[in-house]
Amino acid sequence: MISTVLPTYNRAPFTFVKGEGTWLVEADGRRFLDLGAGIAVNALGHAHPDLVAALTDQAGKLWHVSNLYHIAPQQKLADLLAEHTFADTTFFTNSGTEACELAVKMARKYWFDKGQPERTDIITFDGSFHGRSAAGIAAAGSEKMTHGMGPLLPGFVHLPFGDHEALTQAAASKTVGAIMVEPVQGEGGIRPLPDACLKGLRDLCDEHGLLMILDEVQCGVGRTGKLFAHEWAGVAPDIMMVAKGIGGGFPLGAVLATEDAASGMTAGTHGSTYGGNPLACAVGAKVMEVVTAPGFLEEVNRKAGTLRQKLEGLVASNPQVFEAVRGSGLMLGLKCVAPNMDVVTAGYDEEVLTVPAADNVVRLLPPLTLTDAEIDEAVTRLDKAATKVALHV
Repeated sequence: MISTVLPTYNRAPFTFVKGEGTWLVEADGRRFLDLGAGIAVNALGHAHPDLVAALTDQAGKLWHVSNLYHIAPQQKLADLLAEHTFADTTFFTNSGTEACELAVKMARKYWFDKGQPERTDIITFDGSFHGRSAAGIAAAGSEKMTHGMGPLLPGFVHLPFGDHEALTQAAASKTVGAIMVEPVQGEGGIRPLPDACLKGLRDLCDEHGLLMILDEVQCGVGRTGKLFAHEWAGVAPDIMMVAKGIGGGFPLGAVLATEDAASGMTAGTHGSTYGGNPLACAVGAKVMEVVTAPGFLEEVNRKAGTLRQKLEGLVASNPQVFEAVRGSGLMLGLKCVAPNMDVVTAGYDEEVLTVPAADNVVRLLPPLTLTDAEIDEAVTRLDKAATKVALHV
């Protein structure tokens, strides 16, 4: 008999009933150190007091009116994003998947309105993940996500990750209108795009008049130690997809764009019933205020350096289990020798939560607010888990 909840997940055997900062409390009372943060969603940890206050205050005023009317918290958040990013304008969604849908539509409508409707193709890369909508799986193109889901949405050119020659040739095509890339691949195994490559992509887009679309759903909102990961390379996109951390745990996504890139999206070209609702935007605005406060990102970078140094020691002392540390900021991956799910499962016994990824990687995506003591505790528990895994290698 099928479960009343559609069984599309292989769920771990836990039911968490409470969260406190970097900790999750299981129904039986056990306390787990959460190094997954809901897959990079709980950027400020669980039940952050500022977010709780923002949500409860808004809940007592107004929950939903739809986008038929002006929404004050939405305007506040849009203004904050315009102040702190490259963007001139923002459309709010409920998820990263929805943000991908709009980014694709925005790019194609841009070229249609420019009198070049043939420029519908968008270049994407192997190992990418852009959500699980029809456009998202077509953009990524992986067998895992597309098997049995055809016919797929056309208009995506899939290239090998890091193949400069193939990219140069594809970008010159008269049917290509945009390049879409994650500055750090998350689901693909914490694979950062080097700053020089991201700069090269920007130059290539400029050379051929292409739109640069960045997917910062997982790597954005302070995760890498900058507000957005592309800032490390000193470049700016034309369109950017955001979600996960921007809501701090409340469902919220967004598409940020320059005025030019968004020029085709006029009244009636896109919409959302719930996108940009007062509750989500009140929380999102508070997240932005906290993350952009003086010293916050500096502290993220300091803690990231500490964690990475300790993880390098963990890898060196467990060569049968780990191969290397990769990633940026507090978006780190342990490239494994042993099967990565063995490491994740052994972590459950030590009451530490991590997230598997492709390329046999274990992701570490802790709240940006974790403490030095929690870093020490995390590495201690991961070391114990690795010791157990090593016994069976």
